[in-house]
Amino acid sequence: MNSLSRRSLVAAGMAPALVRAGGGPAVRLPKKVRVGLLGLDGHISEILSPLPQLPDVELVAVSDPDAAARAHLARNPLLARTRFYSSHRELLDREQIDIAAICNTNGERAALILDCLARKLHVVAEKPLAIERAGLEKIKQRKNESGVRLSMLLPMRFDPMYLALKEIVDSGEIGEVALIDAQKSYKGGSRAPWYTKHSTYGGTIPWIGIHMVDLMRWTSGREFTDAMSFQTHIAYPELGDMENVTATLFRMDNGGAATLHMDYLRPESCPTHGDDRLRLAGTKGIAEYMAATGVTVLSAGRKPRVVEQLPARRWLFAEFLDSVYSGKPESLTLADIYRVNDIVLSAREAAEKRQIMHL
Repeated sequence: MNSLSRRSLVAAGMAPALVRAGGGPAVRLPKKVRVGLLGLDGHISEILSPLPQLPDVELVAVSDPDAAARAHLARNPLLARTRFYSSHRELLDREQIDIAAICNTNGERAALILDCLARKLHVVAEKPLAIERAGLEKIKQRKNESGVRLSMLLPMRFDPMYLALKEIVDSGEIGEVALIDAQKSYKGGSRAPWYTKHSTYGGTIPWIGIHMVDLMRWTSGREFTDAMSFQTHIAYPELGDMENVTATLFRMDNGGAATLHMDYLRPESCPTHGDDRLRLAGTKGIAEYMAATGVTVLSAGRKPRVVEQLPARRWLFAEFLDSVYSGKPESLTLADIYRVNDIVLSAREAAEKRQIMHL
């Protein structure tokens, strides 16, 4: 199984999963919306899974250079009318689309986002938007000039356990958050070639750290002001330049501290690919999530408890469409998207320069 690329595995498993997906209330839009999916890397399920509850949305075309990944996805009966291309540019030149869902490789992403913005297409893109600051600044400028909408795939914010942590903090039960500890631990596995070079991967802190940086800020309500990081690659020469150990310390705007430690050292024998954890310690208590225990709360004057009733799962893509075409508010704002991209690039730079970076 590990001899296959991650995107081939994702695409291969998507056909049966997509038929089962949905289940939530239908999101009706005031017009028919044509979507093009450019690339099959990363969180393509965030685009595909909500399609059954989006009756006004048609996935008209998919592009990816991996013929096997295209073939696997084409087997899905819900995509019987979808056209497939090996080239992103060919799709853009031949198809009339309203939304570009960009899930290509990290190093190629900024250029494709810029191309789609220049074509006046609304864009929802994989993260990070760019692996270098110059590319991010060009995207900000082009977005302002284009008059279209831009979002980014940070799906963990919409997962029930993190929605629950946000509600707990907002209720005031644990007081002011003063310390945050977050973890992402993944299997290294066998990676596509673009992961193994810094010029095409961009670093583990921007690639997976961006998820937790967003969650840490959003659930706590705190801002980060400074960052210091360490990153390295230990053993596993087949992973090339890909850092498999990182640690970042953030100073928060109230003087508190937040730590994020990440690794690609999870044994292949583990039953799940990843182990994500988030702990929020406040002046009145502690709320945390890990898969082994669920969402737990310790707070002053109350017995420790496990949160059994979690909020319903939401879909970032559905919310983005509802905002673009029906004027509904988005919980993931463009300001948040730009800020979290800025933070992870600075955190990576802190590791490279071995100095504290002001954010």
